[in-house]
Amino acid sequence: MLTKAVRLYGKDNLKLDEFELPKLKDNEILAKVVSDSICMSSYKATHQGADHKRVPDDIDINPTIIGHEFAGELVEVGARWAHKFTPGMKFSIQPALNYEGGPVGILSAPGYSYRFIGGDATYVIIPNEVMEKDCLLPYTGPGFYPASLAEPLSCVIGAMHANYHTRQGSYVHQMEIVDGGNMAVLAGVGPMGLAAINYALHREDRHPNLMVVTDIDQSRLDRAASLYTPEFAASRGIDLRYINTADSANAVNLLMSQTGGTGYNDVFVFAPVAPVVEQADAILAFDGCLNFFAGPGRPDFKAPLNFYNVHYSFTHIVGTSGGNNDDMVEALKYMGKGLDPAGLVTHIGGLNAVIETTRNLPSIPGGKKLIYTHIDLPLTALWEFEEKGKNDPLFATLNEITQKNNGLWSTEAEEFLLKNAKSI
Repeated sequence: MLTKAVRLYGKDNLKLDEFELPKLKDNEILAKVVSDSICMSSYKATHQGADHKRVPDDIDINPTIIGHEFAGELVEVGARWAHKFTPGMKFSIQPALNYEGGPVGILSAPGYSYRFIGGDATYVIIPNEVMEKDCLLPYTGPGFYPASLAEPLSCVIGAMHANYHTRQGSYVHQMEIVDGGNMAVLAGVGPMGLAAINYALHREDRHPNLMVVTDIDQSRLDRAASLYTPEFAASRGIDLRYINTADSANAVNLLMSQTGGTGYNDVFVFAPVAPVVEQADAILAFDGCLNFFAGPGRPDFKAPLNFYNVHYSFTHIVGTSGGNNDDMVEALKYMGKGLDPAGLVTHIGGLNAVIETTRNLPSIPGGKKLIYTHIDLPLTALWEFEEKGKNDPLFATLNEITQKNNGLWSTEAEEFLLKNAKSI
């Protein structure tokens, strides 16, 4: 099977290649990739090359396919897995395999570590370990982009599950966010912050009573508030407040005042910025848990913490990177119950747009950049559809579809794009 894929050869060395996939083994599956959401982690892997923990040392001669937030259809199933999977089945993949026999040890993951599987490709071979680890997950919902975005949603699900709290006199950690507690989501209106807000609003088992979301960009805060409204949050029993901390001379006092001075049980940091980490530490309540979610690009990233509070107020810190299988299953379950991740998507593009998008991801405004791997399309923001539609009927129709959907991407828009866009 001939495939086209964006492959990593070294630091900042990406190429769009066309090559033949090897003959399928009995314990492998051939799959067609339809969509891939570009993650900041792909930018970090591209920038770091073989220095990245998930990238093999020999990519200069054995390049890997990038992209790990992908979905598609199974094409051919090897005999070993024919009892469980069938051609035509739609799928999502949990990329964090933790597979000890993988190319780079326990951190092996599709999209970083493998020559023949990654999201930025037309066709891939799913290796046996993905199925052995139950990381190939059937998707039965509409469209494909929700299944691509199940992976980032699973990451924030895992983060909330990873938080913990204690009881005086006991050494047993009570896992999870505090039900009915105070939660702060700092630098929280980027793609992953939006996913966290969306999940918190749709959870069925527990939720905070107060959720404060901060940023320093009012336009981003306004967009988040229009997507996930305080009115809808109130219907779910949550007091949701969006706060621009750039407007305050003392952001810590402002945030503490929202809680009546008691602080926050759970604080999530979504930007690797030292002052934001310090701010998070300063607003923790007694037994508060700080979850440092944002992966820094620098291995020497540091921020001071108040260890007086660690000792006397039992404050603590956790960090999470990715979700697990259960988190992915939960993400797909909530999507099946109406959680639409479309609010995360601000750009679409074809496979030809992957290299420049990945290289420049931090400087491209907006949320998720959604790639459709079988089409040729420049990276385009949803808000550019109207202007481009004046000269291109494809964008004119896409604009009509998105405008009747509150300016958001949708399965209807996806279906139209896949049927009418130029093939790669």
